[in-house]
Amino acid sequence: MEVTTKKDWKKLAENILGGYQITKEEALAIVQAPDEEVLEIINAAFLIRHHYYGKKVKLNMIINTKSGLCPEDCGYCSQSIVSEAPIDKYAWLTKEKIIEGAQESMRRKAGTYCIVASGRRPSDKEIDHVIEAVKEIKATTDLKICCCLGFLNEEHAGKLAEAGVNRYNHNLNTSKENYENICSTHSYEDRVDTVENAKDSGMSPCSGAIFGMGESDQEAVQIAMSLHQLGADSIPCNFLNSIDGTPLEEKSELNPRKCLKLLAMMRFVNPSKEIRMAGGREVNLRSLQVLGLYAANSIFVGDYLTTAGQEPTSDWSMIEDLGFEIEECAL
Repeated sequence: MEVTTKKDWKKLAENILGGYQITKEEALAIVQAPDEEVLEIINAAFLIRHHYYGKKVKLNMIINTKSGLCPEDCGYCSQSIVSEAPIDKYAWLTKEKIIEGAQESMRRKAGTYCIVASGRRPSDKEIDHVIEAVKEIKATTDLKICCCLGFLNEEHAGKLAEAGVNRYNHNLNTSKENYENICSTHSYEDRVDTVENAKDSGMSPCSGAIFGMGESDQEAVQIAMSLHQLGADSIPCNFLNSIDGTPLEEKSELNPRKCLKLLAMMRFVNPSKEIRMAGGREVNLRSLQVLGLYAANSIFVGDYLTTAGQEPTSDWSMIEDLGFEIEECAL
């Protein structure tokens, strides 16, 4: 199927809904389109988003169960071994604290509760600790559980899946070509392996990107294409919130219009998948956050790992003002 013109965004969206797979060249045209075409692009992305998700917005809440103390050197992360950012550092929260977080997730109207821990990979003891909390949460709530605990082997993936963990997050973060500029203590392939192990266990794979880390437009497109090939069900789109004390503290490459084009491009490449406006949306999209929900169908509500989000009431109002509605269940 041929598209009459790369700038006929509505026609491209209609073709995608008919089963057409967007090309790299078409995806790149979205990212590099003039700012004057942003509203047309977002409107076309909404045709796809609405087909699969209507006007529903999925809310997710993160709990940082282990902060800092990480041996990896990821340049964007305030918890890494090379970071000098003044963050709270602590070992694992108790099972009771993790369960309390689940209650807070429900108060924030979030249907998915994300249990996150810093570090390279979890130990057997740490996996068992998470499982104890997950089993109690699943027995007493209807929450969906997502875990993000670092690299995951087949045995640990199987145990988490058996305990009732619905989804596992492990972001690719950037393109394979750009990865060595971001981290040297592990490889892009290590991340792909963990996503594959999560998939093989039966958990839903969650994997996304952090835009604004020096990647080219072509590499931004490659990230989206790689996530499509990997079969990620949920795709968090983070926008670098450069933190003082990290190697990327002076990076500031994004503006709200570029962020909207990146979200739209991700929707065009991965039409049926959950696309989430994630970390850094408040500082990068700013007053245009609301437009992002015409492409994305999911957000984090509340704070992130070491940076503040906006108040849940602001997110609820944003959704209501759009005429959208909160989806409190659903993977």
